[in-house]
Amino acid sequence: MKAVFLCGGRGKRMFPITEDKFLLDFLEKSLLEHQIKTASEAGLSHFVIIGNPDNIQRIEQITKKIPGIEADLALQKKPLGIADALKSAEPFLHGQLLVINPNDVFSSSAYTKILSEAEKTTASSYILGYQVQKYFPGGYLQVNSQNELLHIVEKPNPGEEPSNLVNILIHCHTNSEELLHYIKTVQTTRDDVYECALDNMVKRGHKIKVVPYDDFWAPIKYPWHIFKVMEYFLDNAQPHIASSARISKKATIEGKVILSDNVKVLENAVIRGPVYIGANSIIGNNALVRDYSHIGSNSVIGYSTEVKHSYIGDNCWFHSNYIGESIVDDNCSLGAGTVLANFRLDEGNISIKVGDSLIDTGYDKLGAIVGRGCRIGVNASLMPGVRVGPDSFVGP
Repeated sequence: MKAVFLCGGRGKRMFPITEDKFLLDFLEKSLLEHQIKTASEAGLSHFVIIGNPDNIQRIEQITKKIPGIEADLALQKKPLGIADALKSAEPFLHGQLLVINPNDVFSSSAYTKILSEAEKTTASSYILGYQVQKYFPGGYLQVNSQNELLHIVEKPNPGEEPSNLVNILIHCHTNSEELLHYIKTVQTTRDDVYECALDNMVKRGHKIKVVPYDDFWAPIKYPWHIFKVMEYFLDNAQPHIASSARISKKATIEGKVILSDNVKVLENAVIRGPVYIGANSIIGNNALVRDYSHIGSNSVIGYSTEVKHSYIGDNCWFHSNYIGESIVDDNCSLGAGTVLANFRLDEGNISIKVGDSLIDTGYDKLGAIVGRGCRIGVNASLMPGVRVGPDSFVGP
């Protein structure tokens, strides 16, 4: 059984975060590394990873340092969807395979459930299905009483969903050659060739079993989805303070806290977990880092700065700031007195425009989303939900 990771797409909805989602770092490792580890825990060891011209070298660097796995790399030249990705990896696809979206985070039970079902029954393919309580912008599954797939509806309008069962992209196919045959015979101008191929398989009498899954699932489609993934990794990590970390006797460390190599925590700083602090970062005098915060490496949380429930990248510099429920990418600096506000005066949910649509984030507390390489001047005030593009300057 080969596990196929689809890493060739491009996330248009993540602006101003320009990094591929599976390359985001959590607890010193890229999300792709975490995904491979989760799959390995379920007994998988042979991977096919499909990248694009911009990320294939980074993927190669990551896979080379992971012990105990075999990884074949395939190049998808253009982001033309799942079917095109699988065709680009055709030389590596033989027999059984798992098709996986590496931007969706789930527990290892997702793998064990679908693999166990494949061992017990004789369907052609198996799909994970997750019951949602509210609209999710994804594919919806229509099934019969035996949980066999009848139809996939890709991204229906709210209120037009055929069920509350969402398609999670861990798909087990028992015959990859047969799947590729159906993919090649699809005629459509849309980017749903893969879904059409599965529909055509059903029409030709192939059984596709939908396997219910109700454990943790966190897709990353928009920047604010990073929070749920960050929380998941912090919840499942063990507290740890590196032997090389230096903590003032006048500092306070409470709860689950992870301090990496050479972290410095200065006088009167407070870290209240769950919190992760990356290597070589400094938590300055009178700083407060709390409530599910993730600080990258080589960053300075300077004097009297508060960081609450935020994801901060590498090489960031803060000084006397408030940063609440915010995402700040690598190499950013905030001048003294700058505030990333996180709460509307009317206490309503915060919406962000993505493309032509205004998206309700579902959060009533959400700060700024700042792309990498930004410089924000002293005493600037960024309102809830504000996005700042990469390499921007915001004046005082």
